[in-house]
Amino acid sequence: MLARDEDILKSAEDWRREGRGVALATVIETWGSAPRPVGSSLVIDDQGNFLGSVSGGCVEGAVVTEALDVIESGKPRTLEFGVADETAWRVGLSCGGTIRVYVEKVD
Repeated sequence: MLARDEDILKSAEDWRREGRGVALATVIETWGSAPRPVGSSLVIDDQGNFLGSVSGGCVEGAVVTEALDVIESGKPRTLEFGVADETAWRVGLSCGGTIRVYVEKVD
C-alpha cells in the first residue's frame, strides 16, 4: 500500500505508543529499473501489518518477513533483491533492476 512519508512515520510512532514492536524498511540504493525510488519506506509491526512500499509484489512480503526477525532480534539488516540473484525470481523482482533495503527496529 502506498502512503505518504508522513503517514508512514506517524504510523510507526502510533504503533510504538500502543506497545507494538515496529520496524522501518527503507530503499537505500537502486540500480537499473526499480519500482520505487531511494527513500521509499515501509513500516511493519510485530503482527505483520504494514504501510508504505519499498518495491511491490512479493518483494514486500520478503521484506515483511525479514522485518519481523529484526523486530525480534533488534539487529538491523540490509537486504538486496535483483534479477541476477535467484531470489529475484522467487520474490518477483523481474523489472531488470536491483534494490537494497535497510531494515531497522524502531525504539
